[in-house]
Amino acid sequence: MKVLICGAGQVGFGIAERLSQEDNDVSVIDTAPDLIAHITETLDVRGYVGHGSHPDVLARAGADQADMIIAVTLHDEVNIVACEVAHAIFNVPTKVARIRAQSYLAPEYSDLFSRENVPIDVTISPEIEVGQLVLRRISFPGATDVVRFAEDRITMIAIECMEDCPVVDTPLHQLSQLFPDLRATVTGIFRKGRLIVPHSTDQLQTGDLAYVVCDRDHTRRTLALFGHEEQEARRIIIFGGGNIGHFVARMIEKQQPRMRVKLIESDRNRAVFISDKLNNTVVLQGSAMDQRILMQADVQDADLVVALTNSDQINILGSMMAKRLGAKSTLVLINEPAYQGFASTAGVDAHINPRAVTISRVLQHVRKGRIRSVYAVQNGMAEVIEAEALETSPLVGRALRELNLPEGIRIGGLYRDKTFILPDGSTRIKAKDRVVLLAAASAVRDVEQLFRVSIQYF
Repeated sequence: MKVLICGAGQVGFGIAERLSQEDNDVSVIDTAPDLIAHITETLDVRGYVGHGSHPDVLARAGADQADMIIAVTLHDEVNIVACEVAHAIFNVPTKVARIRAQSYLAPEYSDLFSRENVPIDVTISPEIEVGQLVLRRISFPGATDVVRFAEDRITMIAIECMEDCPVVDTPLHQLSQLFPDLRATVTGIFRKGRLIVPHSTDQLQTGDLAYVVCDRDHTRRTLALFGHEEQEARRIIIFGGGNIGHFVARMIEKQQPRMRVKLIESDRNRAVFISDKLNNTVVLQGSAMDQRILMQADVQDADLVVALTNSDQINILGSMMAKRLGAKSTLVLINEPAYQGFASTAGVDAHINPRAVTISRVLQHVRKGRIRSVYAVQNGMAEVIEAEALETSPLVGRALRELNLPEGIRIGGLYRDKTFILPDGSTRIKAKDRVVLLAAASAVRDVEQLFRVSIQYF
């Protein structure tokens, strides 16, 4: 596949890295010569200095042969125009744009991005994607990652196995015998820097991070089974009143009115603006690293501090100060990959990588076959994939134990007739079933082949 990427920042670099590793033909456009030099020296991609919305630059980058354009510059208007030009002049089949301004995405303008108006096939809002992930993490304390699939009926949760985890040193196949009514499957294990796609005889060890696919209604029970019965936060302090912080506070007011939320925003005008927009949230103007402001927010009583400013340093240092002053737990937004590695040693309880969220959304539309959703884990070591089985798929009609699936794939759950099905060796996949599985990076192409439309389908 030939892909054009407009924007060589952190998100553009991450997308280019993933796609080039999979032998796609990738070209990257950016106005900054140093970013283009870095990406071409580091990755197997072509780089072009210029504006991604300019026809001559797109032409030099080979837009006339492109299968997809992904516009992820920092400016919405550049992303929009790049997609429009790619459509009107070069007839690029698939256009993906990152849109940050929420006014473009308001429900009353839902038909704005359509072939008849602005021809963008996929819009990605990092603020909304990250905000929704934050809300899921707040709802399920104890999980280090939470993602929903299959019309929100199937959940993937990442759970750390602590020393008191009841299921360590137990073969995975015995879990279904010990807990026969538990609707959950361990699909992946991250251990000492490696991602393992386990077999039924493998065991969990202390320190593992387990990726578990389960029925949505069994999420809390699954966490409890792994020894995580943390209480949901009732007193929350949010650092940062930008798009993400404002979205999270607004949704908490709407969905969890019993939670008490305080928000700290450094910019006075922004603080006044969001104070007018929010009903029950206490908005404080000041720095999240100012101890007086933290004490004014009653940080010593906070169950959770959620740091969502645009500065990694403020997020990390402010959270460390909050913990020292008595906050029970912290959830921190970290953009810079170099900071993510030592976040836990710095006292950060959990962190969110916004780049990974955006890249996952893009991959969903790059993958071939009937792929409905994709979520990358551990910087692309594996992907949790939701795919639809077709009548011609080799998966359909045979018991799972007879399939001889490629190495690196483990099926976690099926969604059929609005019902979760826990798979076992006798389970038979039917046409139109949605299959949620974990695939190691080396097995992603096998998954695409398993869910592609064969010629007999037509």
